[in-house]
Amino acid sequence: MEPGACQPCVRLVQRPGLSHSRGGRVDRRSISGQQPVIDPGERSHLRGALQPGIGQGWIFYGGLTLIVLGTGFFKPNVYTMVGQLYGSPDPRRDAGFTLYYMGINLGALFGPLVCAWLAANPRYGWSYGFGAAGTAMLIGLLFFLSTRRVWFRDVTSGSPIGQPAEFPRSRPSADEWKRILALGIITVFVVFFWLAFEQIGSSLNLFAAQRTNRVVGGWIASLLPEGEVPAAWFQAVNPLFVLLLAPMIAALWHRLGQRGPTTATKMAIGLLLLGGAYVIMVAGAAASDRGTLVSPGYLVSFYFVYSVGELCFLPAGFSFVGQAAPRRMASMLMGLWFTANFVANLLGGYLAGTIGEIERGALVRVFGGQADFFLIFVVSCTTAGVLLWLLIPLTRRLMKSAPASYSRMRAAVDSPL
Repeated sequence: MEPGACQPCVRLVQRPGLSHSRGGRVDRRSISGQQPVIDPGERSHLRGALQPGIGQGWIFYGGLTLIVLGTGFFKPNVYTMVGQLYGSPDPRRDAGFTLYYMGINLGALFGPLVCAWLAANPRYGWSYGFGAAGTAMLIGLLFFLSTRRVWFRDVTSGSPIGQPAEFPRSRPSADEWKRILALGIITVFVVFFWLAFEQIGSSLNLFAAQRTNRVVGGWIASLLPEGEVPAAWFQAVNPLFVLLLAPMIAALWHRLGQRGPTTATKMAIGLLLLGGAYVIMVAGAAASDRGTLVSPGYLVSFYFVYSVGELCFLPAGFSFVGQAAPRRMASMLMGLWFTANFVANLLGGYLAGTIGEIERGALVRVFGGQADFFLIFVVSCTTAGVLLWLLIPLTRRLMKSAPASYSRMRAAVDSPL
């Protein structure tokens, strides 16, 4: 299997059109998301995590396949469920998504810490790491099953569960086409963002494992497998920074109010910050190309700037989709967003697979070694950020027909909190 081959498949099956859309009519049971979340989403997740823990070979690949399918059913429906908890407008909606976003990052923080520690510990190994993930999913499933009739009993849209929610079958108006065009423009830049963002699980993890000095001393060394920080622990740095920085970024946008940057401007800032983060990795890779293990400070500094860029780009991006998409086409256009993720992850996996050739200078040579690989993301993110910035006046004109609440709610909705 090529490096990064699993992640693009996860993104592809997350498309709402594949997970709960039926020929343009959205099933009410799918809108509420409760049934798809449990079956087959959570079951596939659970089986997928447990299977690699109890076998090898084809069972491992079978487990990955189930994880991909489970994620596809699970994530889009959870997004929808959170939104369906609140009416429109409801001042509690942003707070609800805040809790959801914080929950995601809490899982992303503790997942690598627990599973990677078990996997790297000679007394346990990978089976225990995968088993811990499956056990956590089982706990989550049981908790959901035991509380859904209390907390999710009002998740409806005015039609009984099991009956489809109908939207008028009409062609988009001229103003709606303009908003769809604006969304299409933004989606192009989403590819560049995810192309760089998703290196966290491939090339950046390899850099942590092979080129970073992870040895610690003192009593802490006795708590770590073989006295080293597991390479996968660095993947927990990003969610940690997100949890710490999100309230500050939210407070900044709230304080600026209508004087703050537009949605597209925030996304351009996020791309530029991501490009700046990879400048740090170019420096770290150049130092490691001399044959020495570099300080973990390179990765920690990188993830700090990377996380600020994420907090600028992603909340604004999801807000833009919600504001640009006509309601009856929301599922299909959200599918466009996830398709962009699929394309970016596919390209990112391919690039991660060519890292050896780039290090040898077979494809491109500027600084030499792995520094040239990370330079690709400096150039792509910076160029995309500048281009998006130049297109901001165009997107603003195309979005003039957005709902009246758009300008009033923009600062709050774009906020990570």
